[in-house]
Amino acid sequence: MRSDVRRWLNQRTYTADTWQAGELLAAKQERDTTVSVVLPALDEERTVGGIVAALRAALVERCPLVDEVVVVDSGSSDRTAEVAAAAGARVVHVASVLPGHGTRPGKGEALWKSLHATAGELLVFVDADLIAFDPKFVVGLLGPLLTDPTVGYVKALYDRPLTTPEGIVPSGGGRVTELVARPLLNAFWPELAGFVQPLSGEYAGRRELLEQVPFVSGYGVELGLLVDLVALAGLDALAQVDLGTRQHSHQTDAALGRMAGQILQTALARLPGAARPESELLQFLRTADGLEEVTWDVSVVERPPMRAVRAARRRPGLWA
Repeated sequence: MRSDVRRWLNQRTYTADTWQAGELLAAKQERDTTVSVVLPALDEERTVGGIVAALRAALVERCPLVDEVVVVDSGSSDRTAEVAAAAGARVVHVASVLPGHGTRPGKGEALWKSLHATAGELLVFVDADLIAFDPKFVVGLLGPLLTDPTVGYVKALYDRPLTTPEGIVPSGGGRVTELVARPLLNAFWPELAGFVQPLSGEYAGRRELLEQVPFVSGYGVELGLLVDLVALAGLDALAQVDLGTRQHSHQTDAALGRMAGQILQTALARLPGAARPESELLQFLRTADGLEEVTWDVSVVERPPMRAVRAARRRPGLWA
């Protein structure tokens, strides 16, 4: 293991149980800062309401550590928006934010637009498909940010149980991480090799940093943020927190292949001198008549740093 990675692991890896909501509330008030929790959501009516309700009960009403809970709906066809609003979230529809910039598909678009739709100086992002959500996830992610001003971005790490035909196994739910993201980081950005879950959907950061980097519109957003933020702020500005166990719905191998394609596109775009990658992914389905070819577009679009968007909007005649 590289010496810088070993040192970082020892100094910048925490556990969520290190902090309690009450002590972080005191730190938040002392620093006179604000916190927004953002849930990007697409067709998550089954889980989003429970997450929002748990957040509001524990961290808004009982202990006001969080100032706003915002669900960014990416065009759900189910009752995601209604369920989230009923549970107490402020629901923002992705198409209504910065409409002059249009809308791109994917989670990264919701995260990027949430920077414009929220007010918190600290932002916590939580996936909306979590099962058995625990508000300590948010407490743990905020811990380093509220107690150490040199930390600017915090990723979650956790065990990911995997549902198999034989039952649930305690780990193995991070297949794209182990087969794609980790080899890429170790090969090209080895200083980031210490991140246990580089693609985790739960993370938190300071607005001043997040608004200085681009956001990839698709599934490459997490890897893109890691690579861009370490280049901007340095490894010691990044941290990770062990949240214990995280359960969520799993995707098929074919869907994970498309996710991996977007992650690969994101990584190659950040390698100096790399050729423009092919954006089509060819997959195969077994049918009664044999094999059927299916082609997917796995290209990604990079949204510009929100700081640049805000500066442009202050100039007359530009998009809203």
